[in-house]
Amino acid sequence: MNSTIKLIIFDVDGVLTDGTLLVGSDGTEYKGFNTQDGMGISLARFAGIKTAIITGRKSNAVDKRANELSIDYVYQGIHHKVHCLEEMIQELGIRSEEVCYIGDDLNDIPILNLVGFPCCPSNAVELVKSKSNYVSTAAGGKGAVREILDYYLATYFDYELLVEQFIESKKEIKQ
Repeated sequence: MNSTIKLIIFDVDGVLTDGTLLVGSDGTEYKGFNTQDGMGISLARFAGIKTAIITGRKSNAVDKRANELSIDYVYQGIHHKVHCLEEMIQELGIRSEEVCYIGDDLNDIPILNLVGFPCCPSNAVELVKSKSNYVSTAAGGKGAVREILDYYLATYFDYELLVEQFIESKKEIKQ
């Protein structure tokens, strides 16, 4: 695994959510996001890592959650995710080896094959698991993202110091 991940990209359904799609009678789509995953994303951003979402579906819920977490890039309705990856690495001036991607299903395989740290939740399909450098013990939408991010941050950062600085930065904002 590359110790200089500069961009983390998340799929949504099955990764940031448990994959359940709730659709109201008015057509509004509802998704359940894990708050601990959100804290992990905030901590990774605090560590200086850019974040992105690339998902095949379109949902206002994704826009709202991405805005709450200050996700740097959000691409929805994308069926060829590699193109988005190529655009982001060109814009950021990084290499694909400096990217972590977290996906769970067959449409994620092309991008998983290109990045330096491919990951997936425990409930990903078997072929995705075989392409991943890290398979979480948690399922998608149930803390998988947090587990993956904690693993990476604890491996390549002084995790306790990072958390201490993160907490201090939040105190300063509230004062």
